Amino acid sequence: MSKDFKTYDIDELYPALEGSSHLLIGCRKSDFSASRIAKAVEDCDAHMLNLNVMRDESMLYDLLADIRINRISGEAVARSLERYGFDVISFSTGSSDSTDSSLQRRVDELLHYINL
Repeated sequence: MSKDFKTYDIDELYPALEGSSHLLIGCRKSDFSASRIAKAVEDCDAHMLNLNVMRDESMLYDLLADIRINRISGEAVARSLERYGFDVISFSTGSSDSTDSSLQRRVDELLHYINL
């Protein structure tokens, strides 16, 4: 049985990539500009991997933009988007516990090597 497009979850259509972040921003229709969003992301030396625009069911915003960027931490991009006048509703990282433990293991190995 095939799914109707509306029944797909965003993460199901665009699965999280290793080393990526996910941000949800809100704005009025008149303020929406994909190029301004891309410029705000690129100001932080990041690239936009996905941009999905949807209607806000809660009616707080005219539009919601769900973006995925190629950075583990989305904090700098969130600040940049706010400087461009967008409201950042939420952001999360695409890193997993295995990535965090791998990074920690590498740092421990480096510290061990330095102490030799």
